[in-house]
Amino acid sequence: MTFPTYFEALDAKQLLEDYPVGDAFVRRYTAMSRDELRARQERDFTKLMARGWQIPFYQRLWGAKGIEPGDIRGLDDIEKLPVYDKSDLMASVAEYPPFGDFGGADGPDRPPVIFHTTSGTTGRPQPLLFGPKGREVGNLLVGRMYRWQGLQPSDIVQSVYGHGMINGGHYIREAVTHFTNSLFLSAGTGIETRSANQVGLMADFGVTVLVGFIDYIRKLAEVARDEGLLDRIDVRMICGHLGTEDRAGVEAAWGGARAYDWYGVGDTGTIAGEGPERDGLYVWEDAHYLELLDVDSGTPVAAGETGDMVVTCLYKDDVAPCIRFNTHDITHELTSANATGMVFKRIAGFKGRSDNMVKLRGINVFPHAIGALIENRADLTGEYVCRLRRDPASGRDDMLVLLETRGGTDHGQLSGMLRQGLGVEVVVELCEPGGTAGLTQIDVRQKPIRLIDERKN
Repeated sequence: MTFPTYFEALDAKQLLEDYPVGDAFVRRYTAMSRDELRARQERDFTKLMARGWQIPFYQRLWGAKGIEPGDIRGLDDIEKLPVYDKSDLMASVAEYPPFGDFGGADGPDRPPVIFHTTSGTTGRPQPLLFGPKGREVGNLLVGRMYRWQGLQPSDIVQSVYGHGMINGGHYIREAVTHFTNSLFLSAGTGIETRSANQVGLMADFGVTVLVGFIDYIRKLAEVARDEGLLDRIDVRMICGHLGTEDRAGVEAAWGGARAYDWYGVGDTGTIAGEGPERDGLYVWEDAHYLELLDVDSGTPVAAGETGDMVVTCLYKDDVAPCIRFNTHDITHELTSANATGMVFKRIAGFKGRSDNMVKLRGINVFPHAIGALIENRADLTGEYVCRLRRDPASGRDDMLVLLETRGGTDHGQLSGMLRQGLGVEVVVELCEPGGTAGLTQIDVRQKPIRLIDERKN
């Protein structure tokens, strides 16, 4: 039986021509105009739509809205297409188990397929399918971002992204090993490599760059201090997901390392990331078409206004095309001039989840916003968890915020600061360092739990 191997199904030289890295990346996209970029997006979108019409999931989704092939002539028509989200994909999995009907990878002549799942942070893990092109472009986008931010061949990179079935750790490893010359340590989460062993690896192998979720990277600085290893570790660069948190706290924890923010989800890979000037997250518009839509109406928001990030992966035209996927992560576009000369638009980064928003007394509260409010306080560790409760007698919802303190915290002052920062009063409780770990599961999860909705219990 003959069939193409992974490497036969992928033209690596063409991939690097289409999606340059290093100096070639900077040259192309500082010289390109918005009109030239739009022409490229239109070309790739036309090819993507042709592939989408071959996928049963999209045939059903679009057909239900009366859309037929030929109705969508270009990106100007994209708003005619319905958005979809994880719930639609999981419904597909339930109806067409175990992988759903959104992959387009059926039959004996299918291309090689890489299979992972999401972390299950917002529910049951979702199948993630990648063809060789989709996989390697996603890897490349991360690798070229790291290189633009300053990653060097001499760097030793330690990753604290999860492995197992989770996509994150695997594709970050592929990004660094395929598209940079840096050495890579795939340490994984605290359950894969205990935190004390993590910092031991850093000291033993001279780790200079940390990549992963910022919550755990910040915690590892505390572990390194407790283990007496902090002076032996010289981390110069951190590439994580800062979101609403102030980078100053994690930079200070690691002795002045320079931290960079980026954003992406399992279905899409990296969507945007900071450049060397750290003047916002540049959307990789040669690979993605990003829309910001009003959370309630689904219509485009004005430049500078907050909306749901809805993503179309222009490059993913082999396995599991992604066309108007609603991440339910919110952000806003930055409208000031950028400092790098890049043609790409910029966003502010992750600002919370619209489907994790809590409405208290008419005020929209995003639990992740608490991280930014408490990060630079020396009396707090930066760890917290929110518990949403409902009084059965009054029907009133309240949010209890449990925060870790090193001692000396003024409870009344802290409560007032959170009330001012969030715009609504919350109940504050304090605990010792490590006291939230059992609830957030920070040692075993890629993304710590920050909201527990006890109204559902």
